[in-house]
Amino acid sequence: MGTNSKKNLVNLVKLCVGADTVDDIISRQDYPKVNGKETSQVKKHVTRMWPKRSEELLNGGSLFWVIKGFIQARQKIIGLEETFGKDNVRRCAIILNPEIFLTTSVRKRPFQGWRYLDQKDAPPDLHNFNSQENTIPHELALALADIGVR
Repeated sequence: MGTNSKKNLVNLVKLCVGADTVDDIISRQDYPKVNGKETSQVKKHVTRMWPKRSEELLNGGSLFWVIKGFIQARQKIIGLEETFGKDNVRRCAIILNPEIFLTTSVRKRPFQGWRYLDQKDAPPDLHNFNSQENTIPHELALALADIGVR
């Protein structure tokens, strides 16, 4: 198999500290600028460290978001770009597809930064996220996930 096989695929998992809902993730992401103009085709999340397994991430990986102690959503990673903060420190901008998928909720202990998540351990998608749709209350979703119903 070539280097682009889905076997060489890895994901990231990251806490969204202070977020209560998937809408909070959306409100925290920036649209990258292309030729000085913001583009709505992609979103960006900046992190301090550059992933050493970037080739595997760019082979179809996603960023899985942990909200309130549970993996609840994911976004496909479509690129990694070098960026510099206001402090002139080199960082990694994770370029994300703006489409968010709600996933089966999986409990995740707190950690700093991000962690790799093998594809075999990734929770399955439930459906695309639409902030306009009626969803069950967050506390109920977590309770259902805790007992394995959702």
